[in-house]
Amino acid sequence: MNTTPFDLTIIGSGPGGYRAAVLATLRGQKVAIIERATWGGTCLNRGCVPKKDWHETAKWIEQSRHFRQRGVVGGPLGGDMDQAWLHQRKVVDTVRKNYIDYLKRLGVQMFNGHGRFSDAQHIRISGAAGTREISTRHSIIATGSAPLLPDPIAPVPGRILTSDMLFDDGVPVGQRVLLIGGGVIGTEFAYIFSMLGKDVNWVIHSPALAHTFYSPQAKDTLREAMEALDIRPHANFPLTRMEAVGGGVRAFSSDGGMLEADWALLATGRKPFTDDLGLENTAITRDENGFVQVNGYLETAEAGIYAIGDVIGPLMNANQALADATLAVNNIVSASPKGRDPLWVPELIYSAVELARIGMNDDQAEDEGFEPAVGFAAFETSPRALGQDDSRGFVRLLADMDSGALLGGEVVGREAGELVHLLSLSTDREQFLRQIAQARFNHPARAEELLNATETLAARWGLQAQVFGED
Repeated sequence: MNTTPFDLTIIGSGPGGYRAAVLATLRGQKVAIIERATWGGTCLNRGCVPKKDWHETAKWIEQSRHFRQRGVVGGPLGGDMDQAWLHQRKVVDTVRKNYIDYLKRLGVQMFNGHGRFSDAQHIRISGAAGTREISTRHSIIATGSAPLLPDPIAPVPGRILTSDMLFDDGVPVGQRVLLIGGGVIGTEFAYIFSMLGKDVNWVIHSPALAHTFYSPQAKDTLREAMEALDIRPHANFPLTRMEAVGGGVRAFSSDGGMLEADWALLATGRKPFTDDLGLENTAITRDENGFVQVNGYLETAEAGIYAIGDVIGPLMNANQALADATLAVNNIVSASPKGRDPLWVPELIYSAVELARIGMNDDQAEDEGFEPAVGFAAFETSPRALGQDDSRGFVRLLADMDSGALLGGEVVGREAGELVHLLSLSTDREQFLRQIAQARFNHPARAEELLNATETLAARWGLQAQVFGED
């Protein structure tokens, strides 16, 4: 047994676990991190990193439709999904190597194996090298999530896949793809697969992105962009079962419908991974969906044990895990704990257009008792967007009618995933729009539309005093 306890032990090496290990070490803690599978977790190996690599390839293919009018000879280009898979794997391998090297240089103790609590301050690690137990003053559960499959559907290698299987095992043989799911993952893959040359039958039951907080304007912009590329969902298909037959797959609905393809991808959501962690040996509790229960400071019912990211939900993405990691480490090492504010972590969708949002939407603001004022600026008049042949989308800001405080915002269109960070920088939201109004911008730039939306909001809703400092 380790006689000198670690200050912090982290179970899981995804973006949250990695961030917590790095930050805690930089703040003087003796840190251990445990990973039972592939270092980097879902995001790096079979999630946001390889998917964004594919999205970049898809955008190049789409943009090639404008090559000739720009004076670029050649095109439009086509997609090769097998080669695209090899490219993302090279990127993933490079990032993982850098990731592991950095942890080693920092002196983080890395354990390969399955971590399980013996009690609140001891974790047993079982792996190829045998079993050992370490002691720890604090712990963070960062075990992420796994694909959620509708009952009674089960995966079949090469035929009925989860996104984990697709990135782990490669692209199956066959041109016709049945894509199941209208959430974020399904909406992203519908675009990516189509641009990479597959014949996609995108099957949904509820409307696409029905359970997200994006505005109707954002969803409409994405829908129109998808339809312009002839990407339309096969709606109202209540999936009940699937089967692999011969060289393909069949899907059946409750109303007697049947669809066929060469292979299928299930993008039907994810569930927290909390099995076999020894939680029964602690005071930690889970809800009916398996999410670890934490307080506003990310501490579980067992003092000294925290949980972050997908394992606590309800928002399940790498951005939230990274933000949670920063918060949990602060609350472990600092005498001034901070509370979680998940709405103010950016949410992104990378599809035919990028959707980015942060803070409250209209309904949430009204539910909280605010009267939201709206500022809007479209990219259709942006010199930068026009020069990129991609003027779809807009910036949309919400502010409180009384104080002028920023309540939330959306960026829809190219580079939205970068621009949304401008909305997350200020901790003083009552002063944020005034800061934007006084900021200096490069021209031409897409970021100027944040300024235009701010000025429009002030003029339209009589908030000149709050935004411009006028009496």
